[in-house]
Amino acid sequence: MRRILIIATALGAACGFVPAPLQNTAQLNTRQTFLQTQPPQKSTHPPPALKATQPDTTPSAKHSYPTDWQSQILSALSVIIDPDLETDIVTLGFVQNLSIDPSTNIISLDLELTTPACPVKDIFIQQCQDIINNIQWTSGCKVTLTSRPNVAPSGSPLGMSQIGAVIAVSSCKGGVGKSTTAVNLAFALQSQGASVGIFDADVYGPSLPTMVTPEDDTVRFIGRQIAPLKRGNVSLMSFGYVNEGSAVMRGPMVTQLLDQFLSLTHWGPLDYLILDMPPGTGDIQLTLSQKLNITAAVIVTTPQELSFVDVERGVEMFDTVGVPCVAVVENMAYFENQVGGNTAALKDVDGLKAKFMEALEADGLLVDGAKAGDVAEELIKIVLQQQEKNIAETTTEKIRIFGQGHKRRLSEQWGIEHTYSVPLLGRIAENGDSGTPFIVDNPTSPQADIYRELAQSVVSEVAKFKFGKNKYSRPSVSYDDDNRVIRVFDNDEESVISPADLRRGCRCAACVEEMTGRQILDPASISESVKPLEMSPTGNYALSVDWSDGHRSLYPYRQVRAMIEEKQAGKEGAKEMVQA
Repeated sequence: MRRILIIATALGAACGFVPAPLQNTAQLNTRQTFLQTQPPQKSTHPPPALKATQPDTTPSAKHSYPTDWQSQILSALSVIIDPDLETDIVTLGFVQNLSIDPSTNIISLDLELTTPACPVKDIFIQQCQDIINNIQWTSGCKVTLTSRPNVAPSGSPLGMSQIGAVIAVSSCKGGVGKSTTAVNLAFALQSQGASVGIFDADVYGPSLPTMVTPEDDTVRFIGRQIAPLKRGNVSLMSFGYVNEGSAVMRGPMVTQLLDQFLSLTHWGPLDYLILDMPPGTGDIQLTLSQKLNITAAVIVTTPQELSFVDVERGVEMFDTVGVPCVAVVENMAYFENQVGGNTAALKDVDGLKAKFMEALEADGLLVDGAKAGDVAEELIKIVLQQQEKNIAETTTEKIRIFGQGHKRRLSEQWGIEHTYSVPLLGRIAENGDSGTPFIVDNPTSPQADIYRELAQSVVSEVAKFKFGKNKYSRPSVSYDDDNRVIRVFDNDEESVISPADLRRGCRCAACVEEMTGRQILDPASISESVKPLEMSPTGNYALSVDWSDGHRSLYPYRQVRAMIEEKQAGKEGAKEMVQA
């Protein structure tokens, strides 16, 4: 047997495997190993724990229900809160067409959501069913998902009259993966149930024809409008589809061409139109932003310091035209290096088994009537067990070739909460050149999960801006020079904060170490007499302040709110101590 193991070791090594000694071989749960490589999607708003009970099916229960059954149902469902809008689904008007079957006491209702891509729609269904089934006189619940019809803002071009939201994907320079992000974002939204279109606004160098091959590239007309091309259920339009090569024309002509393209394309009803913007912050970008009623923007960059400057330029450009930036994507953020173990796959099991059998029969190692096939089968199991162990021991090291990036800085200084890092991966580039989006070819990969998370954040932020209430509006901030306080009007409430306290709370790179979060600024160095010379909003998410000590700060509104809440909590605590 010892010699058999030696042969197995030699043959296994020849095929890229090194079996462990037999006494150290462990049985591995391969299902658990592979599941661990794909973390489950996390919900930041877990549903409340609800006790599910079996509905009462006795004849008396089926035919008896209270006269105020509608009120009881609506009251029960009002405990379900939309995590984005922070209001119950009854108040939001989501519950529609509520009815009861008097012969069975089964409740039927429609849930009219803000978008078919709602990331918590399955949770809503389960919560509705659990709550209604928990009511004593009901016998079941049927929930049908619907979504509100898309209503474009007034003044939208003819072809865009049925588009719910326009999402601009922008970068301030070329070559950072903007079009790759736009395409994968679009197909991620479509996979979540939304109707989506992509418009390639770069006529100088259109990318969409290379990145997405349509099912039929014939250009057709619907009346006097152009029908978009299709890939799956995603609508596509680019200058490159109707004209080979790039455009050679001046800026004003390009703007007119894009305007005609968008107006004359028969997009039909879409939940989201992804606008792949041309790189830069010039006249074309500003004109598109002003004319198209863009709902929100996603900025694409790379980890270098120079690219962070570009992010600032992009935010400022969209702020100029009142477009909120809801997410930033860092492309080529890191390279994934496999460390330890052996990830090589055993591709030819039958071939290895034949080699084992040949060696066993040639050396005459078989005794007591053992069959070469049975022994070879056992040896194959040893090799496969070692392969599983090697895969389990393999870890991924992130090598940040272009630096650590600026996710923390973007969050703390600019208030952009949704930041995503996409690795430098050859398959993403290959798919971009092949005409099939990466997320379509690799739907179960960890990188595809990043694009899906980006899509979910876009859906949530758009819902907040379109349907949210005062919490998502920009607070009014002013300086009261007579009383030397900063007044903040938010949600119909007024609060005050000391200029010196706000100045000490600055989180810019000069005041806080970016990588560790360690405070560089000495709070004692800030004079109590410091005051703001100028305050102005930056988008819907941050306040820019020029201070009398020559410093400029940028405060996310969430930080200002947190400082006010902390101050109020401190006052309440002091009051309780005095009373005690």
